[in-house]
Amino acid sequence: MAKIKSVYICSECGYESPKWYGKCPSCGEWNTMNEEIVDKSAVSVQKVSKISTYSKPITIKDIDTNDEERYKTGSSELDRVLGGGIVKGSLVLLGGDPGIGKSTILLQICEQLGNTLKILYVSGEESKRQLKLRAQRLSVNNENIFIMTETDIEVVAEQIKSEKPDIVMIDSIQTMNLTSLSSSPGSVTQVRECTNLLMHTAKGLDIPILVVGHVNKEGSIAGPKVLEHIVDAVLYFEGDKQMSYRILRAVKNRYGSTNEIGVFQMTDKGLSEVENPSMMLLSGRPHNVSGSCVACTMEGTRPILAEIQALVTASGYGNPRRMATGYDYNRLALIIAVLEKRAGYYFSNSDTYINIVGGLRLDEPAVDLSVAMSLISSLKDVPIPENSLAFGEIGLGGEIRSVANTQARINEAARMGFTKIILPYHNLKNVSSDTATLYGVRNIREAFEAMLDE
Repeated sequence: MAKIKSVYICSECGYESPKWYGKCPSCGEWNTMNEEIVDKSAVSVQKVSKISTYSKPITIKDIDTNDEERYKTGSSELDRVLGGGIVKGSLVLLGGDPGIGKSTILLQICEQLGNTLKILYVSGEESKRQLKLRAQRLSVNNENIFIMTETDIEVVAEQIKSEKPDIVMIDSIQTMNLTSLSSSPGSVTQVRECTNLLMHTAKGLDIPILVVGHVNKEGSIAGPKVLEHIVDAVLYFEGDKQMSYRILRAVKNRYGSTNEIGVFQMTDKGLSEVENPSMMLLSGRPHNVSGSCVACTMEGTRPILAEIQALVTASGYGNPRRMATGYDYNRLALIIAVLEKRAGYYFSNSDTYINIVGGLRLDEPAVDLSVAMSLISSLKDVPIPENSLAFGEIGLGGEIRSVANTQARINEAARMGFTKIILPYHNLKNVSSDTATLYGVRNIREAFEAMLDE
């Protein structure tokens, strides 16, 4: 009878152990050791034929990059996040919650890429008829798009080598399996080995491969953490699938910046680009309501205006409640402490809520001043003028510290019609505006007085 042995593999770091642990000895995560069956009588993992990439070492100055070009996807937002387009031979992982638009955006860019390139779309989740129906809804009907429904990764790799497509789409990596492994598709071992095979195929043939990855309940890519180390770029779709707006963010990119974001809107015709995110995020602002202040944050090279709403109300409990949506909870607690200690605005007996409108998450220190202004406005029930905007970092001494990219923030605010801009005093040098009045402030009290000054 075949000898069957089980091993326990950590879903976070891939650590293997013959026995179960509540806490992984390698990465220290709890409840991540999953059991997998290893059939010792079966042939060990076959060495899949890989593309020969052997070459002699050469000096770096002899490497020619003049013919290097990126494939334009036809979506300026996606190209921005990728760093200018898809690099040849790259392996890109696209993750996000179910139904957020991962498969949709891949099929949409196939229409544009298919005008000049040969595309192989491999689906392990949908049948060919289902793909055709979705393609018709998205108006995708290019003759250079080849559909393949297969879950055997070795068959997919052989098809890539024989057909030599220009770009390959894999939907999704959790459905692919290596037949020489006894574990089920989506397991730690299967995901790791399938991704390794795709990586060798992409590098050996110089063919870019875009891979869809599912997420677990914590919101991270399902499978071993090593999966994100293997690929060249990791893109995340953020946002609530019940809402129409989606934000595409790069958390890893070997060929570009990870600070850029792309903004999309889900419609009945698929994902459409939002070229002016500031207008989208500021639409529907309430008039003459306290607790609302506009901030300007930098996402890479792009300034984006976002509305920050605060609600400060008397607490009915001994311990006041603090809640932040789209903003760091610990940063909120720090700002409240500074407002109480340095500026004399007391929140000790009040519940405090912060919300970033539109589903955007702000983690830049430059939005500190806007958060503080919205908190003070709600506490004193005094509305902030609608034409006013503030940005600046708050120090523990209550001072307003300078921030970077000041002129770009001012230009974006002026373009959106703001005529009063509150900024750090030390940033007043070398900045100007033809349509907006600039107020340089040194501390929080001075900032709030300038905000209400007519």
